[in-house]
Amino acid sequence: MVKVLFVCTGNICRSPTAEGVFRHLAERAGLGPHAIADSAGTHSYHVGEPPDPRTQHAALARGVDLSGLRARKVVAADFTRFDHILAMDHGHLAQLRRIAPSCTTAALRLFLDDAPGFEGREVPDPYYGGPDGFEQVLDLCEAGSRGLLDRLMRECEFPIRERIG
Repeated sequence: MVKVLFVCTGNICRSPTAEGVFRHLAERAGLGPHAIADSAGTHSYHVGEPPDPRTQHAALARGVDLSGLRARKVVAADFTRFDHILAMDHGHLAQLRRIAPSCTTAALRLFLDDAPGFEGREVPDPYYGGPDGFEQVLDLCEAGSRGLLDRLMRECEFPIRERIG
């Protein structure tokens, strides 16, 4: 069993998209029972709200239903509850490192660091842009999730199955 937390600012665009896409791809690969995925925000602006309607619409068009998700803020317990905490951008990663308790057991890194060709890159915030931004976030979340699933299989955190393609 592996537990992954995806983190962005308000937990209504990028991180719920990453959570939904990761779950979707893990299920398709037969790894769903071995994965716990969640998402949270560094800020409490939207706690209790569903993902942005534009996020939900774009994800649903690709077969990923985000309607049951609700925004929450990162809490101290997340740093020991999860194996991997993945930030959508460098600012989130820096903030996570600042608030991480000394007993942190989770690996903290950028979400796209496991996506070949995207290492060190950020998932841009689509909130103030048009529909293309939400599509770009989905593309990046698919690449990041595939890379993460491949990494987890290589590290034997998941039962070995065929590569995610």
